[in-house]
Amino acid sequence: MNGHELDWSDVRVFLAIARSGTLGAAARQTGQTQPTMGRRLRALEEATGHALFQRTRDGFVLTDEGTSVLAYAERMEEEALGFTRALAGKDAQLTGLLRVSSSDWFGIHVLTPVFARFLEQHRGVSIELVTDSRRYNLARLEADLLFRITPFDETDVIQRKLMHMDYALYGRLDLVAPQPGDGQGHTLITMNSAFETLPDVAWVTRMLPNARIAFASNNRGAQARMCAEGGGFAVLPCLLGDSTPGLRRVDLGEAPPGRDVWLGYHRDLRRVGRLRALLDATIATLGDG
Repeated sequence: MNGHELDWSDVRVFLAIARSGTLGAAARQTGQTQPTMGRRLRALEEATGHALFQRTRDGFVLTDEGTSVLAYAERMEEEALGFTRALAGKDAQLTGLLRVSSSDWFGIHVLTPVFARFLEQHRGVSIELVTDSRRYNLARLEADLLFRITPFDETDVIQRKLMHMDYALYGRLDLVAPQPGDGQGHTLITMNSAFETLPDVAWVTRMLPNARIAFASNNRGAQARMCAEGGGFAVLPCLLGDSTPGLRRVDLGEAPPGRDVWLGYHRDLRRVGRLRALLDATIATLGDG
């Protein structure tokens, strides 16, 4: 270490750059400035006596030395986060911040009304809701509570099925409904190609094989809006479709497959009072029982 002590904050910078590949992206991830990131990285390389990254036109690439210490840095991070989670788990007070992540439409139309009532009752708590398609890491404290449509496979996550969501085919009130098994002359609104294997996408293409896909988006809210504008027929979660003005359900004789919603949080946070209270409120309002 060339007589220098290893600074954990510098190791965090090393990990952020290794994961993002650029100083700018790493700065956004850690909430620091780009010059600060560069300065901390230089300090770490001086302390270790090794170049940990190769600077290229496309970004930062780990050197052999950087690759050899990456696993150690990740273990340091896990221990540091475990330290933080252990202390957070002792907090039984209904004060402080909760970070929650979900899909866009579910966060807007389903969770936000629940959270509004919760915050009225618990003035000392604040909620940060991030609607994002990427999966946040609970172990790294990227979020305290996650909602998603697939079960969690991480061993350190406590999870439960919150609810089952029914789906239906929707169209604007004035549109003539398509005939099952055909769809000729009708247009569809569906998920974009990255999500073409979802059950509801397979269902609508099977039920209406001759319909033309006119609009595709990974955003269910955008699909509902386009549907209300008369852009075509869309399979939507009933919680969204029923609450969108101007839409009606279309019966093709067979309902689209529904989906389950799962919630998960890190086991070290199971005794956090504000999280327990939010879980109780959410499950009481939305849970299937």
